[in-house]
Amino acid sequence: MRRKRVVILTILAAVVIGAYIAVSGVKSYIRTLDANLKRLAELPVSDVDISAIADGTYSGSYQVFPVAAEVRVTLRNHRIAEIELVKHRNGQGAPAEAIPGRVVEAQTLDVDTISGATYSSKVILKAIENALASAGK
Repeated sequence: MRRKRVVILTILAAVVIGAYIAVSGVKSYIRTLDANLKRLAELPVSDVDISAIADGTYSGSYQVFPVAAEVRVTLRNHRIAEIELVKHRNGQGAPAEAIPGRVVEAQTLDVDTISGATYSSKVILKAIENALASAGK
């Protein structure tokens, strides 16, 4: 009887310790996620002088966990002719996939983010910025 009680207490202690470790891990994950998203919300997007870039197709990407985007930007006659969203890993940010069309229409990266998809909007804009910045090199 005493041995059975020791086994049950040992199992119970292991469960409590395991739950504590799991909760600590989840809290750490949430803190990291919150910090990443706060940094992303404050991240500036710089416009790029398209007139200084040779015509061609340029690739760029940007990632801040949990959002990532990869784009291909095509320039013709020193204008943004097309932006292909090659990859977009998002949570609820799928509406931000309208951003490339807005950039093509406006011919600038200075476009409004999509309400409710701000993080994905910023990541896509940064991917476009990176593609155009790599073109100038």
